[in-house]
Amino acid sequence: MSAASAPETGGDTGRNDYMEREFDVMAAGHLCLDVIPRFADTGARDIGRLLRPGKLVNVGPARISTGGPVSNTGINLKTLGARVCFCARVGDDAFGRLTIDLLRASGHAEGVHVVSGAGSSYTVVIAPPGIDRIFLHNPGTNDTFGLEDLDPALIARCRHFHFGYPPLMEGMYANEGAGLETVLRIAKEAGATTSCDMSLPDADSPSGRAPWRRILERVLPYVDIFLPSVEETLYMLDPDRFLRMKREHQDADLIDVVDPALYSEMATETLGMGAKMVSLKTGHRGFYLRTGPAAAFDGMGAARPGDPENWADRELWAPAFVVPQFGSATGSGDSAIAGFLAAYVRGCTIEQALRCATCCGWQNVQVLDAVSGIRSWEETTALLDERMPHIDAQIDATGWRWDAEIALWRGPNDRA
Repeated sequence: MSAASAPETGGDTGRNDYMEREFDVMAAGHLCLDVIPRFADTGARDIGRLLRPGKLVNVGPARISTGGPVSNTGINLKTLGARVCFCARVGDDAFGRLTIDLLRASGHAEGVHVVSGAGSSYTVVIAPPGIDRIFLHNPGTNDTFGLEDLDPALIARCRHFHFGYPPLMEGMYANEGAGLETVLRIAKEAGATTSCDMSLPDADSPSGRAPWRRILERVLPYVDIFLPSVEETLYMLDPDRFLRMKREHQDADLIDVVDPALYSEMATETLGMGAKMVSLKTGHRGFYLRTGPAAAFDGMGAARPGDPENWADRELWAPAFVVPQFGSATGSGDSAIAGFLAAYVRGCTIEQALRCATCCGWQNVQVLDAVSGIRSWEETTALLDERMPHIDAQIDATGWRWDAEIALWRGPNDRA
């Protein structure tokens, strides 16, 4: 079902802007080829028990698919009924040709530039059951993405511009984020609403040593909806604290360590830098969202909130759903963003958008790749009507309360 035929669920959805623009979303930024071998569940929960020097590890068939937010978020948005165009680059090597072929097979190759003589990006995803993913990644042509890959006239045909994974694109974080600032400024000047997703930099890499706080201060005035994970945000705002916490917890995932008060603190800070809404994706704990005042939405662009009063001054946390059979978390954050943006550009309420985000994340983690698990808009909303069981988000903090009517946690800064 196209967005044009979506039911009116959130008030004034900006239909004049909708009718004047050909696409709902441009998915831009990082694109790669994902190679994902299937591991048997041996019961091991430590990667060192599986992967050791000199050991032969038998694996099952590999899933080969396009990866990165251009593919993951973009294709999933199309599956959910949004009108999507793409903006990325690949090389003319074997990986690049396979990436283009896979996109074309599902009709999703518009706007992907092929660069002669360049090496394409690829990722080998190591995701054994019960063990957090390891990515072996080559950024390839993503490092040279730049203004020549943007078409302002094409962006002006889109209601919303989504950019993903600048920490994996050298041209976007170099020079204190000057390239990323320019990309997002051009999108805003074209009249589109904007969003930006992140990835967690390797602390020992050039990306990890980039001045991310300064970059955020520079780019967030051009970002309407900031969509990083909680770990990414903590690293970018306070890398010393992030690394200290990692050491204190024996390098464990910090999702279960960061308390709700720190979520509120980081959201307040990033809103203060210029973003109009801030999500902190948090894996099995769900999807946190904090928004600014309604007055800040006036200049958001062609996909501003359908009902500003419903979206303004909110602090909500949607818990994740219980997963019956786990496949891989590859692309789960991209899928959650696709669900969120699909509801957002339809003019849904903030509560509906959050539940759609967690539902699409739930669909994603039941398969190996990042796109085959996502269902249509009608199927997704039908699943939400079933009131599936939630994972305990472990929110035991002052000012937070569970609202059973909307099946969400309300934070201390939630106006409603």
